[in-house]
Amino acid sequence: MSFIKDFISSIRNLHTSNLSDKDSLERVVNKFTKVVKCAWEKNSKIVNITKYSKSWWNDNCSRDLERYRLTRSLEDWKSFLKIVKTMKHSFFNLKIQEIVSKNEVLGNS
Repeated sequence: MSFIKDFISSIRNLHTSNLSDKDSLERVVNKFTKVVKCAWEKNSKIVNITKYSKSWWNDNCSRDLERYRLTRSLEDWKSFLKIVKTMKHSFFNLKIQEIVSKNEVLGNS
Protein backbone atom coordinates (compact mmCIF):
# COMPACT_ATOMS: atom_id res chain seq x y z
CA MET A 1 0.00 0.00 0.00
CA SER A 2 2.91 2.38 0.71
CA PHE A 3 4.20 1.81 -2.80
CA ILE A 4 0.91 2.96 -4.28
CA LYS A 5 0.75 6.04 -2.04
CA ASP A 6 4.32 7.03 -2.91
CA PHE A 7 3.71 6.36 -6.58
CA ILE A 8 0.50 8.41 -6.73
CA SER A 9 1.96 11.36 -4.87
CA SER A 10 5.01 11.36 -7.16
CA ILE A 11 3.11 11.15 -10.45
CA ARG A 12 0.91 14.04 -9.39
CA ASN A 13 4.04 16.19 -9.62
CA LEU A 14 4.73 15.23 -13.23
CA HIS A 15 4.12 18.14 -15.55
CA THR A 16 2.30 16.80 -18.60
CA SER A 17 0.56 19.95 -19.78
CA ASN A 18 3.21 20.85 -22.36
CA LEU A 19 3.89 17.71 -24.37
CA SER A 20 4.32 19.46 -27.65
CA ASP A 21 7.33 17.60 -28.99
CA LYS A 22 9.22 14.36 -28.76
CA ASP A 23 11.81 15.71 -26.32
CA SER A 24 9.25 16.91 -23.79
CA LEU A 25 7.43 13.58 -23.99
CA GLU A 26 10.71 11.72 -23.51
CA ARG A 27 11.54 13.82 -20.42
CA VAL A 28 8.16 13.04 -18.86
CA VAL A 29 8.48 9.33 -19.64
CA ASN A 30 11.99 9.25 -18.14
CA LYS A 31 10.76 11.05 -15.04
CA PHE A 32 7.84 8.63 -14.79
CA THR A 33 10.29 5.71 -14.99
CA LYS A 34 12.36 7.22 -12.17
CA VAL A 35 9.23 7.72 -10.06
CA VAL A 36 8.27 4.07 -10.40
CA LYS A 37 11.81 2.91 -9.69
CA CYS A 38 12.20 5.10 -6.60
CA ALA A 39 8.83 4.07 -5.17
CA TRP A 40 9.62 0.41 -5.82
CA GLU A 41 13.09 0.58 -4.26
CA LYS A 42 11.74 2.40 -1.22
CA ASN A 43 8.91 -0.09 -0.57
CA SER A 44 10.16 -3.45 -1.80
CA LYS A 45 12.31 -5.99 -0.07
CA ILE A 46 14.35 -8.88 -1.38
CA VAL A 47 12.97 -12.27 -0.45
CA ASN A 48 15.00 -15.35 -1.16
CA ILE A 49 12.88 -18.46 -1.13
CA THR A 50 14.77 -21.71 -1.08
CA LYS A 51 13.79 -25.31 -0.63
CA TYR A 52 15.01 -24.99 2.96
CA SER A 53 12.76 -22.05 3.81
CA LYS A 54 9.62 -24.04 4.45
CA SER A 55 9.21 -27.76 4.97
CA TRP A 56 6.12 -27.82 2.78
CA TRP A 57 7.83 -26.01 -0.14
CA ASN A 58 8.35 -28.21 -3.20
CA ASP A 59 9.20 -28.04 -6.91
CA ASN A 60 5.59 -27.18 -7.80
CA CYS A 61 5.78 -24.09 -5.58
CA SER A 62 9.09 -23.06 -7.16
CA ARG A 63 7.75 -23.62 -10.66
CA ASP A 64 4.59 -21.57 -10.11
CA LEU A 65 6.49 -18.79 -8.36
CA GLU A 66 8.98 -18.60 -11.22
CA ARG A 67 6.11 -18.51 -13.75
CA TYR A 68 4.51 -15.64 -11.85
CA ARG A 69 7.81 -13.75 -11.63
CA LEU A 70 8.22 -14.01 -15.39
CA THR A 71 4.68 -13.02 -16.37
CA ARG A 72 3.43 -10.95 -13.40
CA SER A 73 -0.06 -12.03 -14.40
CA LEU A 74 -2.90 -12.25 -11.92
CA GLU A 75 -3.76 -15.76 -13.09
CA ASP A 76 -0.23 -17.00 -12.42
CA TRP A 77 -0.27 -15.34 -8.99
CA LYS A 78 -3.55 -17.10 -8.17
CA SER A 79 -2.11 -20.39 -9.38
CA PHE A 80 0.93 -19.90 -7.15
CA LEU A 81 -1.24 -19.11 -4.12
CA LYS A 82 -3.39 -22.15 -4.80
CA ILE A 83 -0.43 -24.53 -4.99
CA VAL A 84 1.05 -23.03 -1.80
CA LYS A 85 -2.25 -23.52 0.02
CA THR A 86 -2.51 -27.10 -1.26
CA MET A 87 1.07 -27.95 -0.27
CA LYS A 88 0.68 -26.44 3.21
CA HIS A 89 -2.59 -28.29 3.71
CA SER A 90 -1.09 -31.62 2.64
CA PHE A 91 2.06 -31.12 4.68
CA PHE A 92 0.25 -30.22 7.89
CA ASN A 93 -2.33 -32.97 7.47
CA LEU A 94 0.54 -35.44 7.18
CA LYS A 95 2.18 -34.01 10.31
CA ILE A 96 -1.11 -34.29 12.21
CA GLN A 97 -1.47 -37.91 11.12
CA GLU A 98 2.10 -38.64 12.23
CA ILE A 99 1.40 -37.15 15.68
CA VAL A 100 -1.87 -39.07 16.00
CA SER A 101 -0.17 -42.33 15.00
CA LYS A 102 2.71 -41.73 17.39
CA ASN A 103 0.30 -40.97 20.25
CA GLU A 104 -1.75 -44.09 19.48
CA VAL A 105 1.40 -46.25 19.62
CA LEU A 106 2.49 -44.63 22.87
CA GLY A 107 -0.98 -44.93 24.36
CA ASN A 108 -1.23 -48.66 23.53
CA SER A 109 2.15 -49.52 25.07
